[in-house]
Amino acid sequence: MAQTTTRIPGNAGYPDIFSARTHVVANAVLTVVLGLVYGYWAAAIRRDAGPITGWNVFFGVVSALAFMVVMTGVRAVAPRLRRELHALAWGAFAGVAFGFMYSQTGESVLRSSGNSLIVAGSVTAAMFYRYYTHEDAAGHRVS
Repeated sequence: MAQTTTRIPGNAGYPDIFSARTHVVANAVLTVVLGLVYGYWAAAIRRDAGPITGWNVFFGVVSALAFMVVMTGVRAVAPRLRRELHALAWGAFAGVAFGFMYSQTGESVLRSSGNSLIVAGSVTAAMFYRYYTHEDAAGHRVS
């Protein structure tokens, strides 16, 4: 019996060895894992080598949940946008996530905002370049 493989649309003939269900599960797991890492990291920065308290754990859990919810929203909405807004959505998400994390270190609001704008601009530029080189003006992947 011959094995058939499907091709990933727009990826120049690369075989898709996983099923659609596997991709959905991997996307969900990725969101949860990144959220948990983000929450743990935020709680660790806030704790600043002090004792682990209930409020610190609560802060980490709330940070993780907020990150997961916003990331899920961006992943659901951004692909439906034009490539400019798609890139801007990911840049804004990265800038806000970085800015919040950086603000936990105790730095000034001005420094935190400035650094998060740099991160947001860099991510927006990188994502725009990616979408500009991989999609047509209507947002369809170019093979």
